[in-house]
Formats: sequence, structure tokens, C-alpha cells
Amino acid sequence: MAERKIYAGHAVKRLRRTAGLTQVALADVLEISPSYLNLVEKNQRPLSAALMLRLAERFDFDPRKLGGDAPGGGVEGIRRRLADPLFVDIAIDKAEVEEWLAAAPAGVEAFARAFDRMGEGGAPSAASVEALPVMKVRREIERWRNHFPDLDAQAEAMADDLRIATGDLYGGLAERLRQKHQLAIRILPTDVMPDHVRRLDLHARQLQLSEMLDSASRTFHAAFLIAELEARAEIDALVHGAAFADRHAERLFRRHLTSYFAAAIMMPYERFLRACEASGYDPLLLQRRFGAGYEQVAHRLTTLQRVGARGLPFFMVRIDRAGQSSKRYTGASAAPMVEADSRCPLWAIHSAFDRPGEIAAQLVELEDGERWFTLNRTVAGQSAGLRAGQAIFSIALGLKADYARPLLHARGLDLDKGDAQPIGLGCVSCTRPTCAQRSAPPRGRALRFNERERGLTPFEFAAD
Repeated sequence: MAERKIYAGHAVKRLRRTAGLTQVALADVLEISPSYLNLVEKNQRPLSAALMLRLAERFDFDPRKLGGDAPGGGVEGIRRRLADPLFVDIAIDKAEVEEWLAAAPAGVEAFARAFDRMGEGGAPSAASVEALPVMKVRREIERWRNHFPDLDAQAEAMADDLRIATGDLYGGLAERLRQKHQLAIRILPTDVMPDHVRRLDLHARQLQLSEMLDSASRTFHAAFLIAELEARAEIDALVHGAAFADRHAERLFRRHLTSYFAAAIMMPYERFLRACEASGYDPLLLQRRFGAGYEQVAHRLTTLQRVGARGLPFFMVRIDRAGQSSKRYTGASAAPMVEADSRCPLWAIHSAFDRPGEIAAQLVELEDGERWFTLNRTVAGQSAGLRAGQAIFSIALGLKADYARPLLHARGLDLDKGDAQPIGLGCVSCTRPTCAQRSAPPRGRALRFNERERGLTPFEFAAD
């Protein structure tokens, strides 16, 4: 797989200024010319592997911070904010945004935070419709590209111990809880736990699980408790490092990390990656081999970013029937569909509800010509019984078409020139003029009216 180019001039400039060095001095330390460093800082040259290694060696710098924390979400993040009607009379093109990022990354981040927090007239902006704690946690997860190597390493070692002791992971987890923590697992009927699927009763020394949980979910909840008990130090360190001022964000992030550890026990990194590569990243086969649920597998596929043993850069989005997203993981994909406030109705993540349980593969093309390959399928949410009802979600798992060739579901497709479904990032962000599915005009475009004609939609607009 071709290496992804990383443009992180803002991060290099911030590192240089923190160290109190001029461009000439840093270029000398890195054994490159000042002119080349200047191009790197202006994002006109990508960072080479050799340059990243020198930065890591000389400044004790974590290379994962390069490119993973662009101010305001980088060029696309700032352009989405500038598409707000507030700026309709200001023509700011992509090149100007790139120059702004290179010249004043801190100013860009300040603008992004202010815009997200407050809209016109002091009211919350569209970018802050989602609860602020959730957005803060998402930013921290994406800063790590949803890969936490210390948690993976510890979970992998624990999974190996359990595998040696017994071939039954659930049984091994139950025995570990009994012997090491004096906790038993008890399965309770729905009339006893009508509104919950899991409860920890410390008085009775029991992890109580609903009988409505399938085997994969029971294993996950047992592993989740193990993570709370035995990975506390590592999880505490990550939560402390995030430095959340918001207590709710801190607790949400802790829950994500605990779930991450539990999934890593069920799907240990090295074995899971080998199985992915051998099976063509077939999620159904991976489900059966690791005793996991489809959603658990999909999420795990977004985390495979171990240095020296990387998987394909997947993203994952989960929505309900109303199109509301409840999970969004960009991973290392940089997928604009994940960050978008809304989604295109032509994307098969929506039509998957019509064929529950089936995987619908779809090649899509964005307005900029970039192609993405996605797998779309419904999943059933956890249920505590008939009274609680059954939640249904649709999950899109995808990656750039350039990387999709090893996938089982992409075999036989012409990913470069074959038919692809044109989609946008939601109607208000899409400027395709002839889409019959359009339900709203794009932001920043003046509407045009001709009483003698009727186009495919009632929203005809100026080209620019």
C-alpha cells in the first residue's frame, strides 16, 4: 500500500517555535536546507519518513502528532465553516485558507473554536449542534487516529494469556473475573433487568447481564469490566493527557478507551490484522473467526494504525433512520463524509435500511473527483426486551478507492474508471447542479428563477 503523504507544516512550525529555533537553525539540526524547511512549513512539500524520524530522534517527538491535529480540522474544516451564510459576501478560496494555515495556525484554531462555540448573534452555531463534550471527545479520538498503542499491547498480551489457558474467550474472561477479582457473571431474565443490559452489583459480587444479549455482546461486557479493573492506569494516563476541562467529556472519553480495550481483547491486533489481510477484509468472516458483532468488527477496522504493521485506513459512520449520526470515526482515512454535518441521500448508507442485514458495496465519487469505496449494512442495537424495542442502525465502512483493491467486496471492480455514484456532503454543501434528489440549495449560492422553465429541482442557483 502506498504511503500516505503527510503535510504538517503547522506542526513543524509549532515545534520549531517551542524549541526557540530559527528556520536556519532547525534546518541545520535536521540536515536539510532552510529553503526546503520553508516549503515544508508552508505545506508545499510533504514530510518524508526520514525527516519524521529525525524530528522524533532530536526532539523526543511523537510522529503521530504530525498531520493528525491540523488547526480547525485543516483546510476542509475551515472551508466548511466559511461556507456559512455569514461569509457569503467574502470570497475566500482554498489557496487563501492554505496560506492562512501556514502563516497563523494558532489564529486558525482560535477562529474555529470561536465559530463552533458561538454563531451569529451569540446563538449556538450549526457546528455546535452536537453536544460539546461529544465533539471534544471526537477531536481527541481523531488526534490519536483512533489508535491507542499502549492499550493494544496490554490487551494483546492478556488475550494471549487467556487463549493459552482456554480456547473459550468468554469462559476465560469469566474465570479471570472469578479468580482475580472475586466477581461472578450472572445472566438475568428481562423481567428482572427490564431497562438495562449490564449491571455491576458489588454487594453480590456479580456482573449481571441481560439474557437478551447475544454471545458477542456478553463477551464484550465481560471484557469491558476487565478493562475497568486491569487497564485503569493506562486509561487514566490517556484521560489525563487529554486535559479535558469538561467532566462529561472526560467520562465519555474514558468509556471509549475502556470499550477500545475490550474490543482489543476480543480481536487482538496482530492476529486480527493477519486475518484481515488473508480474508480480504471480509467483515462477516472476521465476525465468525473472532466471535464479534458486525459493528465491533467495523469499529476495530478503523483502529489498525500500529507503526510497522498498519492495516487499511478505514472510516466508520453509524446513523439511524432519520439520518442522525451516533458514531463517527475517521481513523487515518481523512474522509470528508465523516466530518460533514449531513450526508447525501444517494449514499447507500441510507438505502441499506431497505435490505436489513445485507452488505451493499458502493463506489462513490465526491465533487472534487475523489473516489471512495464503502460497505453499507444495518445492525440491530442492544435490546433489553420487547418493552424497550429494537433499535436499528446503518453502518458505512469505507476507505479511499485507491486502497480498496485488497478488499473481497471490491474484487472485479474498476475502482479508477468504473461507474461510481456521484454524491455530495449534504445538499447545503453540494453544488452539483442537476441532482434530482436535491432538497435544499447550497449555502452561499444565489437562487435563480425562470418562470418559463422548470429544472430537475425547484432550487436552481448561480454557478459561483
